[in-house]
Amino acid sequence: MPRLALYQPDIPQNAGTLMRLGACTGVGLDIIEPCGFILDDKRMKRSVMDYADHADVTRHVSWAAFRAQRRGRLVLLTTRAAVPYTQVTYQPDDILLLGRESAGVPDDVHDAADLRVLIPMRPGTRSLNVAIAAAMVLGEVLRQVDTPDVQTIISSGDGNG
Repeated sequence: MPRLALYQPDIPQNAGTLMRLGACTGVGLDIIEPCGFILDDKRMKRSVMDYADHADVTRHVSWAAFRAQRRGRLVLLTTRAAVPYTQVTYQPDDILLLGRESAGVPDDVHDAADLRVLIPMRPGTRSLNVAIAAAMVLGEVLRQVDTPDVQTIISSGDGNG
């Protein structure tokens, strides 16, 4: 199953939203510290709501610690990429890496990615919210990797959300 990874996140609400996204889709979330907030921040708790117990979250004390344990291809979402996310063939164990809301990722992290993808945007715009970007690309990854859990999510169509 693919995973999401947040590199030194700045905004607790985005981390909480991504925890909820992971809980609902069965996708794990790696949080690479240090964070720009305390992980039990009330704003994050408000975003994750009652889904925290269903989320698979792994905290890493540093980029080095994350790299030492990671499995799978590292796919960086970045405005500095040349390849649109829709033109990539994803693998079931891909890790979608998202940078800091305020600064993205440093060059060494950018260079460590196995693949860099972008979400095409209109001229004059800089970037999307990190949680929105993650959801867009994760949706495409899940569509492609066709896991049984994902098919249940896609085909249920019960209108609950």
